[in-house]
Amino acid sequence: MSLKTMVYASLFAAIVGALGLLPPIALPFTPVPITAQTLGVMLAGALLGARRGALSLLVFILLVAIGVPLLSGGRGGIGVFFGPSGGYILSWPIAAFVIGLMVETFYHRLHISWLILANVVGGIIVVYGCGITYLSLITNTPWTKAAISALAFIPGDFVKVVAAAFIAKQVHRAYPLIEKGRKEKKSKQAA
Repeated sequence: MSLKTMVYASLFAAIVGALGLLPPIALPFTPVPITAQTLGVMLAGALLGARRGALSLLVFILLVAIGVPLLSGGRGGIGVFFGPSGGYILSWPIAAFVIGLMVETFYHRLHISWLILANVVGGIIVVYGCGITYLSLITNTPWTKAAISALAFIPGDFVKVVAAAFIAKQVHRAYPLIEKGRKEKKSKQAA
């Protein structure tokens, strides 16, 4: 693993942790709060790519597991993974990987609509699929009831999707962090 990869993974783990400083918004009908941290998940995948994005969230999860209070509301420790939010949190490396893989695949023709689609697939579909299923199992709630309670997260998550897409587009234009994209760009310039 290169030093650059370690630095980027650490940086994005810190960014997701910093987004945890924003207080969670509790909802009366679900034990899972609304947080800003999924914005960091989307940015990690969209900016770093599949491998680095997933690694950054794995680092974050390991830090939380050893007790660092990086989750929104100052939560940390292995116990949070066995609570109602556990499935959402544990899905973050997978979500970042999926987003990053989609961005890497179409890096040479990357535009806002593709970034939005990648963030929806990874940041909403993957996260909700894992989180709702886990919540249903942990709380012994029917899956459909857990899914209906998750609908409250959709408006805020779509705002995060669009924000992450615009931020990623600007960063890729100014300083591309994805290695695959840079190699393709260099080979096109050489030709």
